[in-house]
Amino acid sequence: MTQSNSPAQRLRALLASQQGAAIVMPCCFDALSAKLIEQAGFPVTFMSGFAVSSTRLGVPDTGLISYGEIVDQARNICTAVDIPVIGDGDTGYGNPVNVKRTVRGYAQAGLAAVMIEDQVWPKRCGHTRGKQVVAREEAVARVRAAADAREEGADILILARTDARATEGMDEALTRARAFAEAGADILFVEAPKSEAEMRRICAEAPGIHMANLVEDGETPLLPPEKLGEIGYRLAAYPLTLMSAAMRAMIAALDDMKAGRHPNDRLLTFAELRERVGFEDYYAEEERYAVPAPNEKRGAAE
Repeated sequence: MTQSNSPAQRLRALLASQQGAAIVMPCCFDALSAKLIEQAGFPVTFMSGFAVSSTRLGVPDTGLISYGEIVDQARNICTAVDIPVIGDGDTGYGNPVNVKRTVRGYAQAGLAAVMIEDQVWPKRCGHTRGKQVVAREEAVARVRAAADAREEGADILILARTDARATEGMDEALTRARAFAEAGADILFVEAPKSEAEMRRICAEAPGIHMANLVEDGETPLLPPEKLGEIGYRLAAYPLTLMSAAMRAMIAALDDMKAGRHPNDRLLTFAELRERVGFEDYYAEEERYAVPAPNEKRGAAE
């Protein structure tokens, strides 16, 4: 793949071409969920740290997952799809030097962008209790280190996130967002605004490309993509929608089985299951490289 057609460049082109409604971005947690997002026709996805922590380790998003585990998950996801993938990089897993390593590793894994946030480690999901943020200077240093890694050759966009709205107030969150842009961030993410008025203020007072994070039953209003685009958001991330839908379906199927019923009406057909996983593509490749059986070769020679 040439750099002009790299995941980062494709994401840049997508963001540059966006007009009107914000780009709906369902979030993935593994290679299969990413494939389903691509098959549904979405042009981009986001690897949710909350969802990866839940599905890979079965633990909450409270800093328990490591850099090595999440970059491995990212590599599998990026290998499975052609659409650009944005990756949750948490706090960068250490000081600014660690941030640079994280950014380089995410780029090598095939991610189009990496999110770096300003929480104290161990971090928390943005819509749960117990969050704390580092001092503004340290937060900006993280973003500057990430941008330096990009300028030094990592082909990746930098998505800078602040959680200061919950701990320091909106004024500080906006000050940080502007400082992140000045430090080289490509995309800005002010987490957990509590109203449409706050969302409008974010886009008006911190110019740049903005991402909205839409958690069902979370802090931020679930505005439609058209409204988000009108406000000024380019991306609308839905970090837990697919995982929540999958969990609900699995719980219902398990309840059926526990009650002695088989959940046939909840299932894909076996044919569709094979198709979506990729059996038909595999069979086509298998045919392409098929060689005659030994008996067939002998018969041809005779």
